[in-house]
Amino acid sequence: MRSAILFIALLVQAYAFTVPVKQTTATNRVGETQLRMMDPSPISDFLHSSMTIGAAEGLPSDVGYSKVSYYTILGLYILSFPGIWSQIKRSTSAKVKRKTFVSPGENADGGKDLRTQAGEIMAYMKANNYEVVEAGETIKFQGLVQRSVSQASFLVVCTALGMASLALVLQIQFNGLTIPFIGEPNWYYLILLSPYAGIYYWKSGDRVDEFEVKLLANDEETENEIVVQGNDDELERMWRTLEWQEKGMVKVEGLLKV
Repeated sequence: MRSAILFIALLVQAYAFTVPVKQTTATNRVGETQLRMMDPSPISDFLHSSMTIGAAEGLPSDVGYSKVSYYTILGLYILSFPGIWSQIKRSTSAKVKRKTFVSPGENADGGKDLRTQAGEIMAYMKANNYEVVEAGETIKFQGLVQRSVSQASFLVVCTALGMASLALVLQIQFNGLTIPFIGEPNWYYLILLSPYAGIYYWKSGDRVDEFEVKLLANDEETENEIVVQGNDDELERMWRTLEWQEKGMVKVEGLLKV
């Protein structure tokens, strides 16, 4: 009740001070009448008296909300907040996965033998700045992933939004808190910590990614099997570019494909 009345008072006062008064060449009496009409003090006095009457009648002064819902949401927020640190930490290391793909073999229509398949893979990896470090039954590649300004900026923005939401929660939870020698803290200063996320990422330096590729063929040589282990993002680009199919998965053509 009190919050609603206070909100209406703020709207009325804001409206009164922002509505432009038309210029006129009439007498000073007319100007005084216009100023008197736009004076918000009578309305403010009325709303203030209404708040006083409401308090005298025993209306509840605190906000009406379910404490169970509030603390449930607060608990979920606290559990999810460490995700910001996880995002920053994972930005400095690759997410390694191991997947198996298949492609048509030498005896299949339009297929390739293992030698041709290996040459195709090596050409792709070299085009993406990977070098061969071991060529045997399993081919091993290494590549340098350089630091990215866009990635650092993204981490700073994400951290700033996270700190802003944390400040809002702390502002609500500890409203009116006074710390000795400091006074009432401004929690929004936490946003100033966000640039350190970019600094942490940048100081980690360039990253070395490793790839392992193993080629196999079935007995009839109608299907090649490619076992790949490496960065998940690079794996996704690789199989799409080389037109492989993940083993055990069925390729479904898009509805809009011509």
